[in-house]
Amino acid sequence: MLIGKRLNDRYKIMEVIGGGGMANVYLAHDMILDRDVAVKVLRLDFANDEEFIRRFRREAQSATSLDHPNIVSIYDIGEEDDIYYIVMEHVSGKTLKQYIQQYAPVEQYNAVEIMNQLTSAISHAHENGIIHRDIKPQNILIDDYGTVKVTDFGIAMALSSTTITQTNSLLGSVHYLSPEQARGSLATKKSDVYALGIVMFELLTGRLPFSGESAVSIALKHLQSQTPSPKRWNPTLPQSMENVVLKAMAKDPLHRYESVDEMQADVMTALEPSRMNEPKFYIPDDDEEATKAIPIIKGSLNNITNEDETRIRPPENKPVSEKAEEPPPPKKKKKKKWIIGLLILFLLLVGGGGAAFTLLPAMLLPKDVTVPDVSGKEYDDAVKELIDLGLVLEEPKEEPSDDIEEGKVTRTFPEAGEVVKEGKAITIFQSSGKEKIEMADYSGLPVNEAINRIEAANYDDYELDEIHSDEVPEGEVIRQEPEAGESVVPEETVIRLIVSMGSSPIELDNYQGSSIEFAQRHLASLELVPEVTREYNDSVSEGNIIKQEPAPESQVKKGDTIKLIVSDGPQPGDKTVDIPLEVKYDPEEEGAEQTVELYLEDLNNTMDGEPKETFIITEDLITSFTVTVAYKQQAKYRIVVDGKEVENKTINYDDIE
Repeated sequence: MLIGKRLNDRYKIMEVIGGGGMANVYLAHDMILDRDVAVKVLRLDFANDEEFIRRFRREAQSATSLDHPNIVSIYDIGEEDDIYYIVMEHVSGKTLKQYIQQYAPVEQYNAVEIMNQLTSAISHAHENGIIHRDIKPQNILIDDYGTVKVTDFGIAMALSSTTITQTNSLLGSVHYLSPEQARGSLATKKSDVYALGIVMFELLTGRLPFSGESAVSIALKHLQSQTPSPKRWNPTLPQSMENVVLKAMAKDPLHRYESVDEMQADVMTALEPSRMNEPKFYIPDDDEEATKAIPIIKGSLNNITNEDETRIRPPENKPVSEKAEEPPPPKKKKKKKWIIGLLILFLLLVGGGGAAFTLLPAMLLPKDVTVPDVSGKEYDDAVKELIDLGLVLEEPKEEPSDDIEEGKVTRTFPEAGEVVKEGKAITIFQSSGKEKIEMADYSGLPVNEAINRIEAANYDDYELDEIHSDEVPEGEVIRQEPEAGESVVPEETVIRLIVSMGSSPIELDNYQGSSIEFAQRHLASLELVPEVTREYNDSVSEGNIIKQEPAPESQVKKGDTIKLIVSDGPQPGDKTVDIPLEVKYDPEEEGAEQTVELYLEDLNNTMDGEPKETFIITEDLITSFTVTVAYKQQAKYRIVVDGKEVENKTINYDDIE
């Protein structure tokens, strides 16, 4: 156990932070420079293996020549008590694989920035004669500031060296393996381009382009299968972004980017408006790259391992017939044998008589062969069985089948059991799976209508994912998986609908106390609609906001109305006015008294049945009374003489000077 140990009395091992097939990686502290470092230590079970030690040292020597901000720096190389180690820069962050698992599909501008840093790092390595040969997200780090760092040049190859790679030894993860490496050929700079294309594919889609049950099946797909479209899993990708991936992952290195620099230049312009809708990248038809068979160097697939180190048992080599290795005989001998054969035939015809006519057709005509039943078998197995019987194969055909798995054989023509002659042409029918239909387009439909159509079409099920969208109205389908136009088996297909939740929510700011002008400008910038009312307030200055609805920090959407109550300053005070009261003395009988009654309703008085004042007059009455009116209110008064109303008036607040 190395935890707690000091290597070279300098590097104190703290904890294990990683490991691989050849070495373990520890977090350590450099006691001299007082900094954390990463220490890669050759596994102890390889310490006595001279080949591994040479490879380990070669890694360190090659990597020390690299000085680039996007490549993990090598600080020191050492050996102590059969412990071989390399001291490297410690990167605080996560692997690109973890980043993809957390954020995929990665936002396009972020993906471009990551690929820019990656291509810059690999270009620097190529300029120094080093091919990485194991580019994958697990060997790429992202620090806490977003800087990408390429690590693990443990299987890198100096271009000047010819001893590292052999045709029967393939290193690295099969998911990122180039076709030429899968064939067992030497890795080149363009092999790194291919791996970078896969990394970009994974960034943009969150998945690998090729997968399978075994490392061999994955390697074969690298060799033979067409690169899938990234837009299948990320329809928002512009064609220019997809084209970078397709070109980098071309099967034939001749069709890939000439260099990582060229790929980097293409990546950096992929999101320019002028390139968004460029034509899709295609290999010229005369190359037939998507369908041509790529030869596999003998033994190359036997040594591929995938990431979980599943071991593939190599097939037993069949002995090669000695006869096949013999050079053709000289023409002279061939002619002699031909003459002898003709002589034998003549003797049979003359001496054998009728027997010759019985035996000769059997000797010269092809044999009868019963067509075997290969239904349900893998296509390759069926081909081998038919060829072994001396039959010739036509181009295979496809047909739907509810019972036989896609890709396997459904039947042959002529059918199984029929007797045919050797050399007969046989057509194999492969299952295309269950009957398929074209996926309908549900985008733009209200989600309820889309669900009704899906259920009517007897699809297996549907899933709903809701996201915010500024373009698509709330409740409508933005996009779907599988995409419209794809061929699918309804009863085996689960449709994923991505439904709009409307525009992204906005957290409402606190406008209370702010000026109405500021609030209106800010709300307009957020596409929110202010609705203003005003009222007097003793504590909030005129023109500033007293209250808002919804409250601060509420979640609103574009187009929502925000109510703002604005202060008009302190409320004005009460008003008072003196009203003259003049009543002419006019009794029915000379000298009789008259009764004058004043009824008043204002801030201080109410008309509750009793007059405010009563006057008994025997002469003209000339006096006045005071009326107090509250803000925006009214006052009323009545004058009654001898029980008869002679005056009734209303006084408005605004009418008082």
